[in-house]
Amino acid sequence: MASRPKKAAKKAPRPAAAKVAPPPADAALLLRIADALERLAPPRAPDWDETAADAFAWHAEPAPGWLEAVPQVNAVSINLLQGVERVRDILLDNTTRFARGLPANNALLWGARGMGKSSLVKAAIGAINGKKAHALALVEIHREDIPSLPQLLKILRKSKRRFVLFCDDLSFDAEDQHYKSLKAVLDGGIEGRPDNVILYATSNRRHLLPRDMMENERSTAINPHEAVEEKVSLSDRFGLWLGFHSCSQEDFFAMLDGYCAAYGLKIDQKQLRAEAVEWSMTRGARSGRVAWQFIQDLAGRLGKPLKPAR
Repeated sequence: MASRPKKAAKKAPRPAAAKVAPPPADAALLLRIADALERLAPPRAPDWDETAADAFAWHAEPAPGWLEAVPQVNAVSINLLQGVERVRDILLDNTTRFARGLPANNALLWGARGMGKSSLVKAAIGAINGKKAHALALVEIHREDIPSLPQLLKILRKSKRRFVLFCDDLSFDAEDQHYKSLKAVLDGGIEGRPDNVILYATSNRRHLLPRDMMENERSTAINPHEAVEEKVSLSDRFGLWLGFHSCSQEDFFAMLDGYCAAYGLKIDQKQLRAEAVEWSMTRGARSGRVAWQFIQDLAGRLGKPLKPAR
């Protein structure tokens, strides 16, 4: 009798793998990670109050940039600026027209060091605001922040106030391409410069670029004339070119007399002039800056604070 084949033994089913619950989150660890991330993240730019002051400083970082109110501007009275009467009157007239909502030009103040270029810009705005409160607001931008100008103009365009955008000691080196951003802002671009903004800049260079840089462009370019024209066209975008030159000895003495009268410094005029000449010779120059430095020294020796005399 044939034997029946044995049935294969059924394999026992494998037990289901036990589900392992994830470990509970460590709340303290997560909080520390969140705090670390917040410290690494750039701080949030503060909100801008356009009525907080009559002067602001532009900061390009953190992006997209922000405006810091400057409660007190380091400025002198426009009447104390001697030896620059012609350019003073031109700039003051241009700024006054802009404050009234009339057409006005961007201005480039160029020339000798220490002759009051930046002082004149601040003094002109102070004089206008002295006649009509809050007529103008000064916004200072540093040369290295020029590429962020479009973002700044975007903010100022929305304001109802009128702004003088001020860049002190503006110049460019051979490897610096920021001047192209400035060219586009002054006249180019689709939107152009806002009607409520005007740009004043100071520089020791009339064309904002060193002579060797312009000569290098002329020698290496296929069309030397066109290469130089591109560089020079930056200063051409300023409607006003106001030149400042080294002052004469008479102007130097006039500056000193004005400061002494304004701050009540009592000194014999012959002694004042003799000491001032000696001071200027040690500095190798006569200028408004040298005159002011002498006045600070004189006031210290006389024990007088530099506060306007009543």
